[in-house]
Amino acid sequence: MESPASVAAALTAEGYLPDERIAQVVYLAGRLQKPILVEGPAGVGKTELAKALAKLTGRRLIRLQCYEGLDESKALYEWNYKKQLLRIQADSDRDWSEIEDDIFAEEFLLTRPLLEAIRSDRPVVLLIDEVDRVEIETEALLLEILSDFQVSIPELGTITANSTPLVVLTSNNTRELSEALKRRCLFLHIAYPEADREKEILLHRVPGITEHLATQIARLVRSIRALDLKKAPSVSETIDWARTLLALSIEHVDEKVVGETLHVLLKYQTDIEKAAKEFATPAASSS
Repeated sequence: MESPASVAAALTAEGYLPDERIAQVVYLAGRLQKPILVEGPAGVGKTELAKALAKLTGRRLIRLQCYEGLDESKALYEWNYKKQLLRIQADSDRDWSEIEDDIFAEEFLLTRPLLEAIRSDRPVVLLIDEVDRVEIETEALLLEILSDFQVSIPELGTITANSTPLVVLTSNNTRELSEALKRRCLFLHIAYPEADREKEILLHRVPGITEHLATQIARLVRSIRALDLKKAPSVSETIDWARTLLALSIEHVDEKVVGETLHVLLKYQTDIEKAAKEFATPAASSS
């Protein structure tokens, strides 16, 4: 891509509507060969950005879904112990020193997402999703990869990437990430969109929606997010709500419609009750 503007146009063509900041960071990531660390609340399009980049570049998407307790064996590699044991039993007449090199060979290596991205013959997009869910110690697994795009396996040595992967790390900001990890990345924060931008997203992502309905939905969702909720509605849930209203042949949102369909937008009963109470007023129903 020749400029942030060309990146924005290409991402839009793939169904992802970036703002100027997103387009600029993606452009710089390609030029500088640096990973992107994308922070923001759940459901604002962080993971979708990585998927759109994979489509845009024609690269395979390799995803590492992070979670508490994730370790090297699930993120990087592990040995096929059952297969190794069978080989040891088959060669029981040989000394350990003679078979050690045999059982720590390529055929016994089980690659996980990080190593798979490094060893890929073709460039890939590596998505490290919800990196804030892992323990601080586990972040050390990522540092060598993000610095030099290589991994060290004691039994096999250092494996260097055949091609530089495009790396996207996402974080819901549930904990502070280490400075060492942040230094290796370009930082991008994606917040909930303004009403006009969310309207644009709806018009782009929901076939058949009218501008009037998209405007109403975007304004209502923005008002709902301003409430003290357990979980604010994500952009993907806004899209689901819009599709629900279209499926029900609803062209105008009023108090009755809001009350009957809030369960699509909100996922906790306390939030549904709070929002329904907020909009059960003449002022809200006429918005």
